[in-house]
Amino acid sequence: MPPRVPISDALRSVLGTPTPAALLDSSPRSRVWEARLRGGERVIVKQITGRGGSGADGDARYAREVAALRLAARATRPAVAPTLLGTDPASRVMVLEHLEDVGAADDWMPGYAESLARLHALTGPADAGTLPAWSGPRAADAESFTALARALDVPVAPAVPNELAGLIDRLGPTRHHALLHGDPCPGNDLHTPDGVRFVDFEQASLGNGLVELAYVRIGFPTCWCAMSVTAAPLAEAEDVYRATWRNLTGTDVPGDLADACAGWLIRGDALVERAHRESADHLARVPAEDFRWGRVSARERLVHRLGVVAGLTRDHDRLRALGRLSAALAARLLERWPALRPLPAHDTRP
Repeated sequence: MPPRVPISDALRSVLGTPTPAALLDSSPRSRVWEARLRGGERVIVKQITGRGGSGADGDARYAREVAALRLAARATRPAVAPTLLGTDPASRVMVLEHLEDVGAADDWMPGYAESLARLHALTGPADAGTLPAWSGPRAADAESFTALARALDVPVAPAVPNELAGLIDRLGPTRHHALLHGDPCPGNDLHTPDGVRFVDFEQASLGNGLVELAYVRIGFPTCWCAMSVTAAPLAEAEDVYRATWRNLTGTDVPGDLADACAGWLIRGDALVERAHRESADHLARVPAEDFRWGRVSARERLVHRLGVVAGLTRDHDRLRALGRLSAALAARLLERWPALRPLPAHDTRP
């Protein structure tokens, strides 16, 4: 028997008693129901569960999502997230507006990019501390990346370690305060009649919006459905994001997209699903095994990211050596494993 919808007496007093609820598919980190309130309004009830039995982890993810939804509520119409109708911290329950998802059209990228920019532009320095700061790559990631190159017999130029150290410093969390979704993957973007709205803010943080705009170019690094966006659709999505940000803030998007993409490249945890992150040096696994996640393999994800960084850094003052190393690594991977496939195109999104 499915678990009962966990509506407390306090929530019932505010929202009324829901009708029998239908349990929906969700990640192992939460339970989600669709229900109707006394007046017939459809709502979503979400309960955060503790990963691996960790109550502290569940509490942290619940607090992040509630805080992020309250910040996202600042958006003028159209909204960028569902309305938070009620909360019960004791049981980690949220009652949310039900959103009608009409499905993504073939040209879904511009709407996605516009809503992402609108989400990012909602917060600023005054919001520091309302959410954790975004956590970027660390020195251990840089060491793992150069170790991978050596394991594949690709020379590492003397300039690369210094370039990587500078990259990690520039991606530090204290400089930017955009409201980051944390996992802006297909499936977490609902295409409603009023535009794209994002759901599932359990990993939300404050940081540089470019690290999520980079998803479009680097292949959606935290997503099971890795995809490649190229040529005109890529340029249009990035132009829409930058124009939307400029219209809302009066400034150009801060930071360097090449830095953001390089940051995703050197993170081995971006090769595996969330449950397996921070458990091993996943880049060190690549020479010995091609482990899969979703539709593609780790080596296929890595070849795509290497090609992106190589292309972005040909004339880059601070990442030129890393770019040359990336090109050489991509060539070595394809030489050793010529059957590696390109990532699926963005119009194949599930």
